[in-house]
Amino acid sequence: MTNRDSLIAAFLVRAGWGAAERGVLAGDASFRRYDRLTRGGERAVLMDAPPPLEDVRPFLRVDRLLRRMGFSAPRILAEHAGAGLLLLEDLGDDTYTRVLANGGDEQALYGLALDVLIELHRRCADCDPDAEGLRPYDETVLLDEATLLTDWYMPAVLGRDTPAATRAAYCRLWTELRRATTEIPDTLVLRDYHVDNLMWLPDRPDVRACGLLDFQDALWGPVTYDLVSLLEDARRDVPAALARRLLDRYLAAFPSLNPEIFAASCALWGAQRSAKILGIFTRLDRRDGKPVYLEHIPRVWRWLAGDLGHPALAPLRAWFDRELPVATRIVPEATGTP
Repeated sequence: MTNRDSLIAAFLVRAGWGAAERGVLAGDASFRRYDRLTRGGERAVLMDAPPPLEDVRPFLRVDRLLRRMGFSAPRILAEHAGAGLLLLEDLGDDTYTRVLANGGDEQALYGLALDVLIELHRRCADCDPDAEGLRPYDETVLLDEATLLTDWYMPAVLGRDTPAATRAAYCRLWTELRRATTEIPDTLVLRDYHVDNLMWLPDRPDVRACGLLDFQDALWGPVTYDLVSLLEDARRDVPAALARRLLDRYLAAFPSLNPEIFAASCALWGAQRSAKILGIFTRLDRRDGKPVYLEHIPRVWRWLAGDLGHPALAPLRAWFDRELPVATRIVPEATGTP
C-alpha cells in the first residue's frame, strides 16, 4: 500500500466510510480521480485530488456558495483539504450526456440548464467576489488561456514554434476585443458548464433538478462565458435553432443587456474558449499521454470558425486566416499513449 493509499484509508475511516466498498467512478482531464463508495444502501463519492498538482479549496468555496444560493452542488460529507481529499454526496449516474444519449428531451434539458444560469446570475447580483475568494477573469487569465493555441496547437500542426511577433500580435487582438465588450456584466463563471458536468435530478424542484459538478476553476467574469460553454460544447453538437432560442430567452430575462454587445461578447468568449480547448486537447496528448481528446478537434474548429464570423471579431479572423489557414486546421497526429 502506498502512502497515498494509507492516507485515503485513514480519511475514510475517520469519515465513517472505512468499510465501504470502493470502485472507480471517473477520471478527467486533470489529475483528479473519483471513486464511488457503497455502504449498505448509501453511496458517496471520494474526490482524490493530490496536492500540489491539485487544490480542493476552490472547489469547497464554490460548492458552499452554490449550495447557499439554493443550487444542487454536492453536499460535502467530509474533507481533508490539506491532503486533497473530499467525501461528497453522490448525485447519481444521470449526467446530461447519458440522459441525452438515451433519448432524453433535449429542449427541456437545455432549457433547465439555461434556467440555472439565469437564476445563478440573478442571485449573484449582490455577491462580493472578493469576499467569496473568486479571482477575476481578467486579461492575464484570458491571455494565459488563449495562448494555449499558439504554444501547443500551432507547433503541433505547423511543425515549428510560433514566432514571438505572431504570438504578440495575437495577444494584442484579444486584449482589444475584450476591452470592447466590458459593458457586459460579470458574475460567477463555473467555467466547464456543459452536459458532462450537469446531472438530471428529476426528484428535485425547479432549478435544483439540475445538479452541478466540476466547478473548482470558477472565476468572476462575463455572464456570456457559461452560455457559450453550454451551447458550443466541445464534445457535442448543439442545434443552431435551439441555441438561438436559448440565447433569446436569456436576453428576455435581462432586458437591460444590449443585444449587439451581448452577441459580440458571446462570439468573443466562444472563440476564446475554442482557442483554449484546441491548445488543451493538444497538450493532453503531447504532455499527458491522453490522445482521446483529439477526436473532438474538428467540432471545436467548427465552433471557432462560426464565432470568428461575427463582424466584431474581423481583426482576429484575419489573424487566423493568415497564421492558421483552413488547410492547417487539422487534428494533430497523436503522440500520446491511451
